[in-house]
Amino acid sequence: MRPTPADPDAWNAYLAEGNATQARKRVAADVVLRNPDGDVLLVNPTYKPGWDLPGGMAEPNEAPDDAARRELKEELGLDLPLQGLLVVDWVPPHGPWDDQIAFIFDAGALGRDQATALRPHDEELSELAFVPSQQAGAWLRDRLSRRFEAAMEALVDRRPRYLHDGG
Repeated sequence: MRPTPADPDAWNAYLAEGNATQARKRVAADVVLRNPDGDVLLVNPTYKPGWDLPGGMAEPNEAPDDAARRELKEELGLDLPLQGLLVVDWVPPHGPWDDQIAFIFDAGALGRDQATALRPHDEELSELAFVPSQQAGAWLRDRLSRRFEAAMEALVDRRPRYLHDGG
């Protein structure tokens, strides 16, 4: 028998049991960050092949936007407000990974001096580059490239996109 909220202890025990058995999702949170010319920042991680958007994985119980801001601070030394949500993408299981939810946020544009001085801030990044947005998709893995293209469309019409595996 399911307890009712009128018995708080029994209700909390019931909710805790459900929480322990329900699926948990991995959450990725990336950003689109531009220079004054509109070029997009890409980063080259040291722990995986290929170029990526700035960002990373959320920690337990961390909101996706907080994860994106934390990753910007850790990897690039930037403390930036986010301008809004661009993409939510459900990524199905692939390789050894379970499914995940991937977010892309708009991090706005840096000033010219800040963009020119930007360097990797920790050992997770080997290099970074500002790339024209029309070329950036070719630098990214297929799934991320499709997600990036949707983010660029969302920047234009200010309508976030919900995707399934980048499409």
